[in-house]
Amino acid sequence: MKAMEQEFNIFEKFVRSDWFGTAVGVLVILAITIVICRILVVATRKLLNKTTLLPSSSIFVNLIRAFVWIIGISCILSICFNVDVSAIIAALGVGGIAVSLGMQDTVSNLIGGFQVSVARIVKPGDNIRLGTLTGITGRVTDVTLRYTHLVDSDGDRIVIPNSMLNSNAIIHLDPITEVNVPVVVTYNEERLSWVAHHMEDAAAKAVSRVSKIKKGPQLQFTAVNEYGYVGDLFFTISDSARIDDAKDAAIRAIAPYAHAHPIEQMMDAAETKKAEASDEPAPKALKAVHEELASAALLETTGKMEPVKADAAKTEGTGAQPEAPDAGEKSAKPKKPAKARKAKKAEKFAKAARKHRSQHHVLRSLFARKNRTHKKDEDAK
Repeated sequence: MKAMEQEFNIFEKFVRSDWFGTAVGVLVILAITIVICRILVVATRKLLNKTTLLPSSSIFVNLIRAFVWIIGISCILSICFNVDVSAIIAALGVGGIAVSLGMQDTVSNLIGGFQVSVARIVKPGDNIRLGTLTGITGRVTDVTLRYTHLVDSDGDRIVIPNSMLNSNAIIHLDPITEVNVPVVVTYNEERLSWVAHHMEDAAAKAVSRVSKIKKGPQLQFTAVNEYGYVGDLFFTISDSARIDDAKDAAIRAIAPYAHAHPIEQMMDAAETKKAEASDEPAPKALKAVHEELASAALLETTGKMEPVKADAAKTEGTGAQPEAPDAGEKSAKPKKPAKARKAKKAEKFAKAARKHRSQHHVLRSLFARKNRTHKKDEDAK
């Protein structure tokens, strides 16, 4: 009975305790812990990116984050719930052997990742081979608390335990600095050279802000499918650790040039219809317009050329001389043939198309400049 009464008294004290004050204290300490943790994480990432003493691996950030949260939870237990944290630490020290035996793999991976990162044996951007004969080959992207992340030449992601880095030979290969960006262009075939030139120029300007360019960029078209013209944008940078950032910058820069503007698509479709109406293939539409304009100009300067040829063909068989036109016919202005009128309309349409394309090019340039300005502002922040 006494034991039950003691337990009831303890429960009653716990229920009648100041819940509001305890809850406010827990929330305040949690908020302070979150703010301090974020500040330290951001500062650590910036320091790792600038310094050369330690690699920019996530293991250091994760260790700082865990340390801050352990301190925050200890403050909550000690201040809000009056728990003796030193007693808990002593109990953990006594049972540390059992915990270490149960978490042997985790501890081994943690120590292995910390060792290779502090000694700079493996760092993000390294091209390594794990093992001597049939080992794993790839570019290191990150080293976390338990695993090391790699990317092979096919783009597949490989995750290996950190303990394997201490138990196997590590071969450092030449760094991977060549970047390949697949491209699909939906413009017509007459503007592929224009698109390739602008894509190469935009990619060069964007990638140069990330890393120094050693070669390229160069765009090569390799195939044609139902989506458009398929190609690859190649370039080489000097910093192998910034390959992902350089690839992202190149894709953002060439994206506005991958697909034609709706106005341009409308103009191309109209040109194709005009070419089909004049029984000419679509790629030779502009050439047909120039040929028709030349023939129309020749007819206007020489008069009625075709009727004269027809009369000559008629009189050729009879041997009679063709009749000379009288003065009234000479002074009369020749009527433009239907072919010349069609050519004039096609020329007007071509001028309008070029005007719309030039306006669209200006808008595209302004849009690209705005994106570059926004990117500079983000980098400054």
